[in-house]
Amino acid sequence: MERSRIAVAGASGLIGSALVRSLAADGHEVVRLVRRAPRDAGEVRWDPGRQYVDTDKLAGCDVVVNLAGAGVGDRRWTDEYKRRIRDSRVLGTATLAKALAGLDKPPRVFVNGSAIGIYGETGEHAADERTPPGKGFLPLVCVEWEAAAAPAQEAGIRTAFPRTGLVVARGGGAWGKMFPLFEAGLGGRLGDGHQYWSFVALRDEVAAIRHLIDRDDLSGPFNVTAPHPLTNRQITAAMGRVLNRPTFLSVPEPLLRLTLGEMAGDVLSSQRVLPTRLLESGFTFEYPGIEDAIRAA
Repeated sequence: MERSRIAVAGASGLIGSALVRSLAADGHEVVRLVRRAPRDAGEVRWDPGRQYVDTDKLAGCDVVVNLAGAGVGDRRWTDEYKRRIRDSRVLGTATLAKALAGLDKPPRVFVNGSAIGIYGETGEHAADERTPPGKGFLPLVCVEWEAAAAPAQEAGIRTAFPRTGLVVARGGGAWGKMFPLFEAGLGGRLGDGHQYWSFVALRDEVAAIRHLIDRDDLSGPFNVTAPHPLTNRQITAAMGRVLNRPTFLSVPEPLLRLTLGEMAGDVLSSQRVLPTRLLESGFTFEYPGIEDAIRAA
């Protein structure tokens, strides 16, 4: 891709910060959407809660990437925090989509984050982009999240939704919490460990987003998960092998539900998700296996 001006919302998050580094290293001009007063020309003010964005400074962007959203696993799911999870995604997407649709010269592509949570519990069934949404809180949030991008799509802006799995990285997300525990010899399976986890290395996540940016023929949902999802039991064993630590501990389901509340259902659910459309588009994973992904992290 030739040098472009690219706006990123959620640029301080785990994926966003890695994406910004990757784009800047290749010479692209990156502008970051921030909720405070901008400190320099590389920042654009926005306020999703008030559905405001400084459209004057968005003008001239070739690409807009939206990865903003409150962390699903950052705290216990109270009613208030569930609203924050939902609103931070839906209102943020709606704000950007409407703003982009109203620009005299809109960007050529809008990459709007999503998640494999849209499928809900899949058990041992392999889900891909043709699989309908599941039931429950996270599937409903993901459906609303993607639907909020409609103004951009209706304005003719190519829109892609990377449905991200569990990102293997030290800097945040589920794995950011797992690494210290496993390194201390306190890692173990969650529940019976039979639930499937669909993972992706952070570098593959960034590469997939850039693939969606670069390819003018790609739009709609794309599962961003490694090709071979594994069970929590298998992943636990792999963490032990790579880190050379014991993994004989386990956290019983009742204790998880007592500790995490409603969020325990997400931890214990099985999501066997395949990146069918991404592979069909010619994307190649650098870290397709779990041990490779853990070592890369």
